[in-house]
Amino acid sequence: MSKHYYDPMMVSCSSENPMTMGITATLTDSVNGKLLQEAVEALRERFPYFYVRPKVEDNDIIVIPNPLPATVRNTWEPIRLASKDANYHLIAFKYQGKRLALEMTHTLSDGAGMLPYFKSLLYIYLSKKTGITFPKDGFRLPGSTIPESETGDPFAGIDTDGVEMPFYQKKPTEDFYRLYPDAGETPHVFYLKLPVDAVMKYCKENDGSPNVLITVLIEKAIRRIDPESEKNITVSIAIDHKAMLGNHDNYRMFANAYEIDFPKSREREDIMKACTITRGKLMLQAQPENSAWYIKTRKMGFEKMKAMPLQMKMEMLPKAAGMKRWTASVSYANSRSFGPLDPYIKELYLLAETSSIDIMSEVACINHSFFLALGQTFSNRRFLDAFLIELKEAGIPFDVMGDEEYHLCGFQYEDLL
Repeated sequence: MSKHYYDPMMVSCSSENPMTMGITATLTDSVNGKLLQEAVEALRERFPYFYVRPKVEDNDIIVIPNPLPATVRNTWEPIRLASKDANYHLIAFKYQGKRLALEMTHTLSDGAGMLPYFKSLLYIYLSKKTGITFPKDGFRLPGSTIPESETGDPFAGIDTDGVEMPFYQKKPTEDFYRLYPDAGETPHVFYLKLPVDAVMKYCKENDGSPNVLITVLIEKAIRRIDPESEKNITVSIAIDHKAMLGNHDNYRMFANAYEIDFPKSREREDIMKACTITRGKLMLQAQPENSAWYIKTRKMGFEKMKAMPLQMKMEMLPKAAGMKRWTASVSYANSRSFGPLDPYIKELYLLAETSSIDIMSEVACINHSFFLALGQTFSNRRFLDAFLIELKEAGIPFDVMGDEEYHLCGFQYEDLL
């Protein structure tokens, strides 16, 4: 079994539920693949925990160092993480024209852990590409010390074992609204750009925040598509348990989501009221004691799984992780600035699997713009068009920057040592 409860839970990954996340950037100049490969390998020293491969050991799948180079592909076509195609790595890189992307298994890290790595990757790449010596403040670069807070127990010093059950825990909504794909449809993603000033002004006037506003607009768009449905629309808002309990540095995956439900009976015309109710429901759930309780229950689950046969874990956990739980999701990772690299970045998007939802919304912020990726389990524009109407009615300008079939790297165990 893995040594610690906070180690990557690799038994949650499968070919049916890859649990992949990614980040993609559009630069101001075409990507040089050779320099990108050099930058990827240069970071091995500073981020050794991302250069790993899976291995079967003691009734579990753990990660061990992987000396093979991480793959850097001049194509947007996906490959399978943990397979020979990826040199057995749990991360993979690709580029095409001015775009480049990093994809990794979500069990290895979360957005808060991936962003510092990606910032450092761009720092080294752009330093090589431009010949400019950029200021190093805010970047994790080779030669710098790796602090214990980044790689050790994210909750060291916190008495999570003594935590009692929180006062409030929302019961999940089981029969929630679904957006089913038509026959022959494939997942699709749309990329939007919104001005920060307009979004924040609207949030201030309507008692919201970016993630709350996007949550409300998504719900309104879905009701616009199907106003006759009586089912609750459920939207999950991502939170980071590490940040909730004071550790913003650790790379390990402790992201989770809190559910906001929207019953048909709720007054929808007053968006300020909708934002206020949504923000209140989020604050009620997003409390330090709730995060501490989550950590306690995770530790308890870790102990129970020690005796479970590996094959049972590999069959049960991916299935549970891939269950549909919400209509849509919203995640807003803190990416306000890449410092001196900002002028070289035109667009920045975060991505995640749509396994447990029908509509995936990931928000990134850079260069005074919010970049919104809307991933969906179907290819038609019915949701996007309704969402754009909601933006127009809210007076929020937008640009649709592009769209494409939604194919993150898959996952397939091969040659487990």
